[in-house]
Amino acid sequence: MGHIKKNLAPTDAPCVILVEPQLGQNIGTAARAMANFGLTELRLVAPTNGWPNEHAIKAASGADIVIEQAALFETLEEAVADLSFVVATTARKRDMVKPILTPETAAEEMHKRSSTGEGTGILFGRERYGLTNDHVVLADALVIAPVNPDFASLNLAQAVLLIGYEWFKRKSDGGLGRETDMEKAAREGLGVRDSRPATREELVGFFDRLDEELDKGGFLRPPEKRPAMLRNIHNMFTRANLTEQEVRTLHGMVSSLIRKHEQK
Repeated sequence: MGHIKKNLAPTDAPCVILVEPQLGQNIGTAARAMANFGLTELRLVAPTNGWPNEHAIKAASGADIVIEQAALFETLEEAVADLSFVVATTARKRDMVKPILTPETAAEEMHKRSSTGEGTGILFGRERYGLTNDHVVLADALVIAPVNPDFASLNLAQAVLLIGYEWFKRKSDGGLGRETDMEKAAREGLGVRDSRPATREELVGFFDRLDEELDKGGFLRPPEKRPAMLRNIHNMFTRANLTEQEVRTLHGMVSSLIRKHEQK
């Protein structure tokens, strides 16, 4: 009891501290949310139903390393003893003078402090009542999320996921979603797979060919409307953000239509 395992997480990752959690399922889903965003050090302070808990293992849905290496403490003072910067999550202001941070600014501050070697941690309270003021006294700042003020309470896993997302967002290299040996992570923007965005030269070359075939087919009539019609047609294809492969496919479509017409 009370042993802090130094090798659980990267040195720059904050630890997640669940204070008197009531249900094993909630510990498990919180652990799963941690694993989603690279947080692996879980500290449990006096869980109501004891530890280990089979319901937590089941609810973790594969986040086994977080559950298996969780550290157990009798008091919050023991759980934060080695940390230099601690934030407390809450849905309301407390009757004490403390900085109030959003999840975004809290994550930024934890990154800044961890870069200089400081240990950081995030406190999450009991499912029904949250943290007590005695718990909050040990925190350097409060973290309050911008939520519906008429329904501000988040469940435990939601709260962990929200803070974890903001922290990991600053650590990520821009990759999105799953990454495997067979597939790289997604990136924001147009996913072109094995192709590349078409160059203007390739696009204009397709326009020239398309214009010629439309003229032959008698589509661009009457003559006085031809310039406006071509601009509209060209703009449709430009707006599509075509890849080089897609431009080649369009050329193939035109060729197929030409062959069909010549056969007739």
